[in-house]
Amino acid sequence: MATLSFDEFMKRVVERNPGEKEFQDAVKEVMSTTWETFKANKRFVDANIMERIVEPERIIIFRVPWTDDQGKIQVNRGYRVQFNSAIGPYKGGLRFHPAVNLSVMKSLAFEQTFKNALTTLPMGGGKGGADFDPKGKSDAEVMRFCQSYMDELYRHIGPDTDVPAGDVGVGKREVGYMYGQYRRLTNTFTSTFTGKGLAWGGSLVRPEATGFGAVYFGEEVLKRNNETFKGKKVVVSGFGQVAWGVAKKLVELGAKVITISGPDGYVHIPDGMTEEQVEYMLEMRASCRDRAEDFSDKFKNATFHKGVKPWVVPCDVAMTCAIQNECNLDDVKTLMKNGCKMILEVSNMGCTLEAAEYLREQDIEFAPGKAVNAGGVATSGLEMSQNSIRMSWDAAEVDKKLRGIMKGIHDVCYQYGKQDNGKVDYVKGANIGGFMKVAEAMADQGAI
Repeated sequence: MATLSFDEFMKRVVERNPGEKEFQDAVKEVMSTTWETFKANKRFVDANIMERIVEPERIIIFRVPWTDDQGKIQVNRGYRVQFNSAIGPYKGGLRFHPAVNLSVMKSLAFEQTFKNALTTLPMGGGKGGADFDPKGKSDAEVMRFCQSYMDELYRHIGPDTDVPAGDVGVGKREVGYMYGQYRRLTNTFTSTFTGKGLAWGGSLVRPEATGFGAVYFGEEVLKRNNETFKGKKVVVSGFGQVAWGVAKKLVELGAKVITISGPDGYVHIPDGMTEEQVEYMLEMRASCRDRAEDFSDKFKNATFHKGVKPWVVPCDVAMTCAIQNECNLDDVKTLMKNGCKMILEVSNMGCTLEAAEYLREQDIEFAPGKAVNAGGVATSGLEMSQNSIRMSWDAAEVDKKLRGIMKGIHDVCYQYGKQDNGKVDYVKGANIGGFMKVAEAMADQGAI
């Protein structure tokens, strides 16, 4: 392994994971920036860390049969990728979306490993879900699916083994149905899930945490240039829980949130969103709508643009809050041409690999999702702590801890990503910071 070049290493990864482009891209993005660090550490080379760290510890794939409201039996495919537990139990969300497949799950679990390491909390990396689409389904159908999904998954998870949470298509409703089935099957009440309802072990600030954390990270980036969010024009994609948290905190800080978006197009609010409009995003999410146009139907100062992404709108800051690979090379070039000075990935791998590589070479602040959106899993970790000690912290306490964690993540990224010219390569900094912690733990624990 010590004599392999990076290109030879990536060729091996591709050969071992054929057809899994999302996973291959995720490995390339992380390993290209950590390769020299790995090669310079004899202990890591001798322990063959690089080849071991890209191989999942365990992958569970299973059939999920469920009955729809017409009495017809449907079948979906369920996944749980338990990627790395060197620093703690597997931790990562469950995604219910038609685009879920093994490559996507592996790529997200791989990213989650380093994201969780950056939080400094004792959490390994995992991800899971199913190619089930909750949109258009009744509550009863969603419940039956969640219960069937848990009938298999329950045997592979636990508070000291694997702690799932929500993700795309999985909110408090779905977590509730899955946790209820888990509790029935195991006859235990544990911290096996996070993102729970407040009445049964959930944490305050958890719904807002990913969005709030992303803004806190952005504040630290701006502080380097003696700037704040106040008065900044911010383009936001999506209108779900993450976008809502981002918009809520940005409006609180005096920024102008000038877009949201959906699969149907984007909405432009030239003067920036009001608090009323931010709260309406919750109503849209609660009703399982997927049309951004509904927002413009509600508010006269909002203009809908069908079939177009929000990245065409001139702004100071762009924040991807929808789904992976939503911002491509042409999009980031358009953003820069229109004056954007900072791009923050809030969705997991919100920029394509090509776009991310381009941004690292440009005179623009760019930070990756594994650092920017770590506030969600960090607060999940805080929820696990509260469950373990049978206590609940108030919102101010959780928010204070979240802000501190995000500052710490920024500082690690700065430590490893600072360049001689004063620019900070946040991608490199985040990757090396997460890699070092996981690699040290793996080397300490031997060949397992």
